[in-house]
Amino acid sequence: MVEKMAAKGQMHYSEKGQQKMREHSQGKEGGGKRMLLDAMSVGYFRRVSDQLSEEFPDDEERGLFVENVLSEVKGKADLVAMDRIGSVALQKLLALARPAQVGEVLAELGGETGSEFKTVSCDRCGAHVIESALKQMVRWTEDTPSEENFQNEEEKNDAGSCGMLEAQVLSLCRVVRENIVEFIKDPHGTHVVRTLIHVLAGCSAQDQSDTRPAKKQKKAEPELTDFEVPVSFWWELKYLSDTLMENVHECVANLTASAVLQTLLTVCHRKRPILGKKLNKGIMGYLTSRSSAPGVSPLLVFMKDKVCSRLIQIVFQFSSKVLLVDTYKNHLRKQLMPLALHGFANYTIQTLIAASVKYKMFLKVFDELAEGFEAILAAGHMGVIVQLVESCVQREERQAKMLQLLFQAFHCDEPATRHLSCLPLFLSLLAYEVYYNSESAEGDAAPQRPLSICYHGSCLVQALASFKDRSILMNSLHSLSPADLLTLGTDGMGSHALQALITSCSDKGKGKMLRKLEGLYIQLACSRCGSRLLEAVWNSATISQKQSIAEQLVPSETQLRSDQFARHVWGKFGLTHFQKRRAAWLELQTGESKKRKMFSDILD
Repeated sequence: MVEKMAAKGQMHYSEKGQQKMREHSQGKEGGGKRMLLDAMSVGYFRRVSDQLSEEFPDDEERGLFVENVLSEVKGKADLVAMDRIGSVALQKLLALARPAQVGEVLAELGGETGSEFKTVSCDRCGAHVIESALKQMVRWTEDTPSEENFQNEEEKNDAGSCGMLEAQVLSLCRVVRENIVEFIKDPHGTHVVRTLIHVLAGCSAQDQSDTRPAKKQKKAEPELTDFEVPVSFWWELKYLSDTLMENVHECVANLTASAVLQTLLTVCHRKRPILGKKLNKGIMGYLTSRSSAPGVSPLLVFMKDKVCSRLIQIVFQFSSKVLLVDTYKNHLRKQLMPLALHGFANYTIQTLIAASVKYKMFLKVFDELAEGFEAILAAGHMGVIVQLVESCVQREERQAKMLQLLFQAFHCDEPATRHLSCLPLFLSLLAYEVYYNSESAEGDAAPQRPLSICYHGSCLVQALASFKDRSILMNSLHSLSPADLLTLGTDGMGSHALQALITSCSDKGKGKMLRKLEGLYIQLACSRCGSRLLEAVWNSATISQKQSIAEQLVPSETQLRSDQFARHVWGKFGLTHFQKRRAAWLELQTGESKKRKMFSDILD
């Protein structure tokens, strides 16, 4: 079996195939146009890629297969790396190779002096191979069990494997620093530099490339994990940071180059906070020192730039209190409203609000933006509004003022009877007259209309649910009709708002709200969003409230157990036990409630 698997990794060329490879090599040496793998090689690496996607019987066979394929790659690693099929196979191969083998591949890709790294790194296929090789540094200290069989023969080589891989990474760093502008501006090279920064800092971003969800999902920030790196990497990260700061003028307005600086700031904030503070200060110093119109801070111009505004967001996010306060005092005071109304700059204002919430400076920022609250709403920059509300959750002294601003902006402050309409208005982000399409006389009841929900409206209500005084909001919720409550509970965005409102209540308030939902439990359980809402409410409910919910659900057993969503509710609520073994069900639910409360107390 071992011989059979090893043979799969070997490639035998016919005389014609060998002649083609010699012609490719000669063309490369002669400096001609870019050489490509011949059809036979492409077919071989396609089969290799397919084989690597399958399970190997054991680690020994896998190791032999990897070794045989790498022997075929030797001498033409650059051609393989820059070929579409070859690149995919080589990436899979490097993930299974020993550190020594990865180092050998990098050594060939870089050439004798490392100068070839630039060509491969700036290639659309080669860049992925370089990134894959760099990511293997996470394994440089691991004792791989599969290498036990090789220890007698390769003990010395394995002892120096980490050193070889480390040396090649340092060689790549040198080439990157010498050609920094070309790397960071190249659409492929910029990704290599970003991966290099992660590796030098000992910070690995989770690779989600193999995950292909059936439905398109919102892109999230990659999850970072830490690993130990050689001491030389810490110094190299500093040298690379210095080089980038020397070329900061190339980074601030270029999309791909700016992304490199953003990665550097994010990683340094996590792993090298002192260096991160120095970088933040240096970038802000550059942005505030450029020439601009008399009486206008250059920072304001950069904040309105599509590319640079994103970099400034990262700087604000990781700024120290001193830098943040100094920037506001000298450059942003009395300028927040024009920025909040700008198409790009409003995102930097959102980050500024979030970053300043822990400091007294937030009160000044809040008061300045409060003066133009309705103008921000009219501009449709709801991100600024929602961020203000979310920040007020931590600053109780501004919660009453925020509610007043919202009531005034949505025209439901006077007369007092309009307070009951606040929840539908907030969910739809429409003023009273627009929502109800009427000019109701003072004291008149609001006309009925179907509930309308939008994304930012849901976010607004979720934030308001965490306010200390939410009595008006809850009164508005209780005034909704059963049809509106069902719409809210089964809507993709509205269900999150209703969940926040219910779960934030006291046990007494929650019981009152659950009585309003009686008669709707079956429809909620049979809905994709409603079933998730019902589970969240169940987890925060008391034993008596759970009993009440179960009693409403059990009579519809057939319907619930046959529904694709409700059947999960039936199982998680233990309704079969509730029917047949009520005492055991009560004991189980009591234990779970105690356990949940214990963990909640620990987290709090």
